[in-house]
Amino acid sequence: MAIEISARKREAQGTGPSRRLRRLGRVPGVVYGGEQGPVTIELDHKDLYLNLRNEKFHASILTLEVGGAKQQVLLRAVNMHPFKMQVQHIDFQRVSKDKKIHMKVPLHFINAESSPGVKEQGGVVSHVLNELDISCFPDDLPEYIEVDLGALAVGNSIHARDLALPKGVEATLHKDENPVVATVVVPALITEEEEAAAAEAAVAPSEIPTTEQAAPAKEGEAAAEGDKGAKGAAKAEKPGAAKAEKPAADKCDKKDKK
Repeated sequence: MAIEISARKREAQGTGPSRRLRRLGRVPGVVYGGEQGPVTIELDHKDLYLNLRNEKFHASILTLEVGGAKQQVLLRAVNMHPFKMQVQHIDFQRVSKDKKIHMKVPLHFINAESSPGVKEQGGVVSHVLNELDISCFPDDLPEYIEVDLGALAVGNSIHARDLALPKGVEATLHKDENPVVATVVVPALITEEEEAAAAEAAVAPSEIPTTEQAAPAKEGEAAAEGDKGAKGAAKAEKPGAAKAEKPAADKCDKKDKK
């Protein structure tokens, strides 16, 4: 079922009028392409925001009603506020049934859990691409493209040219271009080489420096050390005592001479 949206023509243009529209809950936009010239429009923000959350809205032919006239369009650009959940501007392009269009269509991955790489070999699927650029007529535009991963083993990949595209749909690729869409890889594990390197980097217990505490001395040794300490202290005191006695003796001699 086609998605229908309604809009009305926007007369005032520029930064100021667009700012006022946003404050009123409206979104400025433009419709261009086809045989008609560009037309500036405005849409209800709430309805538009809800539609933007629908994947189908981004890759489908939309029916846009402006002033009672309906036309087929594609969503081409959406400008969002840097940090608010607010649509700043939106662009639509008119399409003609007899002219091919270029679109980026989302990819839907199926049967990943039942693939040999995941189920039997313990691998995980890595999605390299999430959308594909295609070319087709408007009536042939698919909502999405299925990518069947049921036959993938670990180390194998599926490429863009391997996809089963719907009738009338072609992938927009260069001559020799065939990008990887998805692959199955083994989760990162610790290998034997990594374990050996870790073992070499580890410090051996014998190389770890230790601080040893001296053993407590025995009673006899403690007494001997005490005597040695006392003798050393006595020796240290003798020179000082001698020096102190000499000045006293000199003073007594001087008194006797007088």
